[in-house]
Amino acid sequence: MIVGIDPGQTGGIAYIDTASGASHAVPMPLMGKEIDGHELANALRGRSIDAVIIEKVHAMPKQGVSSTFKFGMGFGLVIGVCEALGIPYRLITPQAWKKVVLAGTAKDKDAAATFVRRAYPSIDLAPGRKSKPHDGMADAVCLAEYGRQQLKLEVTA
Repeated sequence: MIVGIDPGQTGGIAYIDTASGASHAVPMPLMGKEIDGHELANALRGRSIDAVIIEKVHAMPKQGVSSTFKFGMGFGLVIGVCEALGIPYRLITPQAWKKVVLAGTAKDKDAAATFVRRAYPSIDLAPGRKSKPHDGMADAVCLAEYGRQQLKLEVTA
């Protein structure tokens, strides 16, 4: 199983079973306005995970100090949970996964949602009563797909 994680409060977690092709995605678990590390660990614990693909994020220009710190804490929490559970992970830049998964597209949020609808139609990107696709879930699926493709290349090499 490959897991993709788009870290951050509006991020998501996606699972692709490399044996069966089954897939699933959920929004990042939150407690209030912060990532819930306990629920994140529960979402990963007890699964046969080959690798977690985490989007390698960084602070954006003109982003406030407080929001940058909070964002960095969430990113670190995701890595810490993987480390604590002994799950192998890779940090992948948005440019790297988009080049592979969204090749030939505008490589934006709409392209990610379109890819997920086409490649994984069983995944509901608008859980609950949402009318717009959840960007974090779409990116997480794309990250997992990137990992699936890379694992497939490594096995055949």
